[in-house]
Amino acid sequence: MGIVEEAHNVKVTGSGEQVIVLAHGFGTDQSVWKHLVPHLVDDYRVVLYDNMGAGTTNPDYFDFNRYSTLEGYALDLLAILEELQIVSCILVGHSVSAMIGAIASISRPDLFTKLVMISGSPRYLNDVDYYGGFEQEELDQLFEAMRSNYKAWCSGFAPLAVGGDMDSVAVQEFSRTLFNMRPDIALSVAQTIFQSDMRQILGLVSVPCHIIQSVKDLAVPVVISEYLHQNLLVDSVVEVMSSDGHLPQLSSPDIVIPVLLRHIRYNIAS
Repeated sequence: MGIVEEAHNVKVTGSGEQVIVLAHGFGTDQSVWKHLVPHLVDDYRVVLYDNMGAGTTNPDYFDFNRYSTLEGYALDLLAILEELQIVSCILVGHSVSAMIGAIASISRPDLFTKLVMISGSPRYLNDVDYYGGFEQEELDQLFEAMRSNYKAWCSGFAPLAVGGDMDSVAVQEFSRTLFNMRPDIALSVAQTIFQSDMRQILGLVSVPCHIIQSVKDLAVPVVISEYLHQNLLVDSVVEVMSSDGHLPQLSSPDIVIPVLLRHIRYNIAS
């Protein structure tokens, strides 16, 4: 196993000609895909990995400067593909990894046949003529809460992000992976994500995009899916699911898995 693979806990499973790469979002790790993977392994080669900073990665490898922008994560993704000698894949990116995938695809469009974006957003802050869902004051309060008592913040944030029942297995699971992160790293990652603005790169994406979103999501208002659809200049398709929350593949697998499988198998590119 190569250095990059080891650092990111890369796992390759399944058999098939086509490669699917599953990329997780903030506060989780590759375990967030546990309901989806069994449905893919018979037909695809599946690559799972952890973003640097996830609780499962070595905190000593987290370079605060490199990961102060999403480009650092995109370079990691490209390095993983290079080390595994993958020349073509479908990327399924959740949350911030939807934008990380977009960035990676701009620099190496040849590596991606399509991007499947779940709960992705190009900008979380409201702006003139743009509704991202958050005001700066709200984000500042979120960061301060993380700073002052990370464990308490995790306990409060997890049910809000996941949605639905506060005692659900999905809430417990997200709480666990959130709390696994080193608090200073979690704060840095949250600031990088929530303060990011990727609107200007959307027009540079040249691979087909499948945009999938929950009808109710604390972090990503439903209008964002339409914004992405309008501002990506490539073939794109939107599906808003009846699921609740920012991690629907974990909390509502019965709704989400069939949708994901359909978008993985179905091509919009002419």
